[in-house]
Amino acid sequence: MSAFVIDAFEFCRNSGHREGVTPVAEMTRLAAECADKSGGASGEIRWSIDGGLTRQGYPSMTLAVTGPVKLVCQRCLTPMDYQIDSSTMLVLGKDDEDADAIEEILDDESIDVIVGSRECDIRQLLEDEALLALPQAPKHEVCPDTKLLDGLKTEKVSPFAALKNLKPE
Repeated sequence: MSAFVIDAFEFCRNSGHREGVTPVAEMTRLAAECADKSGGASGEIRWSIDGGLTRQGYPSMTLAVTGPVKLVCQRCLTPMDYQIDSSTMLVLGKDDEDADAIEEILDDESIDVIVGSRECDIRQLLEDEALLALPQAPKHEVCPDTKLLDGLKTEKVSPFAALKNLKPE
């Protein structure tokens, strides 16, 4: 069994803790979102995962991910640095029905309820958390290089400009 595969329920019951650093290149879905598709220059994601119980006694895991990635600015289409910094609590249900019932009881939008597993690959959970932390449309505060944008903004002659000349004075 991989060092990243855990019994999620036991991990929570025992207040487990794991932390580490994973290169972005090893997180293939995250690397695909980066400006440098291999993730090579995007660095590493520092992560931690802590098990425990909610006040109501439900098994829960708190995931935290931080680290720099390079994304493509949607305005100027050049690479930009972005700092991932996210933390979330996942509450575990035994099955879909149990998860739905827990979600209704907790009634808290900031807590995600998922179906737990006795063979949970925490790499998937951590990569999901990193992906959810990315902006939908990354943009520089101020784009450093506007040559591409300026090229698109060339003055176009309006198709109605010729009509102006037809108008009798």
